[in-house]
Amino acid sequence: MSLEPKDEHDHGDWMRKRNLTTVESMYLTVLIWFDQRLRIVDYLELLENLYYKVNLQMPKSHTEQYNLDNKFWYWYPLYALGSFSVIAYVVAAISGALLGFYYSPAAGAADGTPSVAYESITFIMTDLNFGFFLRSLHRWAAQVMVAAVFLHMLRVYFTGAYKEPRELNWIIGIILISLTMVFGYTGYLLPWDQLAFWAGQIGVEMSLSIPLIGEWVAQLLFGGFTLTQATLQRMYILHVFFLPFVVTGIIAVHIAIVWMQGIAEPH
Repeated sequence: MSLEPKDEHDHGDWMRKRNLTTVESMYLTVLIWFDQRLRIVDYLELLENLYYKVNLQMPKSHTEQYNLDNKFWYWYPLYALGSFSVIAYVVAAISGALLGFYYSPAAGAADGTPSVAYESITFIMTDLNFGFFLRSLHRWAAQVMVAAVFLHMLRVYFTGAYKEPRELNWIIGIILISLTMVFGYTGYLLPWDQLAFWAGQIGVEMSLSIPLIGEWVAQLLFGGFTLTQATLQRMYILHVFFLPFVVTGIIAVHIAIVWMQGIAEPH
């Protein structure tokens, strides 16, 4: 007597009764193998039921309410800015990861010699094959993302897409544009050149100007009241390790809510 639990469905017999190609048989065999171990179909059905239940609770869109077939505004440039922002973010993330293979977050000595960080940027721009293109791609993708996110927020505001039931996603969008600014600032300091130094000094002064907690914020973000190796190290950790995980997670939530609620159409 076998102790192996009996399968409720004879998948092998079901497949034999159908005229399947080799590719189809291999695909179904792999799918059945994973489903028997991970219950993939059950989770897909759960997500499908959740999707329909959530969408039934949402108010009808403009197209559904007036039975409009012409969804021309979906192709209007202002309605593609959210996707454009995500594409720019992905390009910046990939190019930034490649730049990380050659960048070293080490500040210079007090005698005024060039920093290791600056020399690594110089190497990327002058000696590395396609290095100039790679850094330019990363920089322009970041700038395009900032512009696209800003215009996206304007479109949401002027079309009234921040109103009920989309208030939560509007708040999430404000958090995302704020983190985008922090992304740009931390990346601006990484070359550790003159522009980065004075931008960092402005950041220290702005932190110190915060009432009550200014000194604590300056020590936390910049490692003190003057720019040192600790400052560059903090900017590098924020830009490469902390912000990517946080921003990617919030973007996923932002897109999931848009998927559940639908695109706010102009009236």
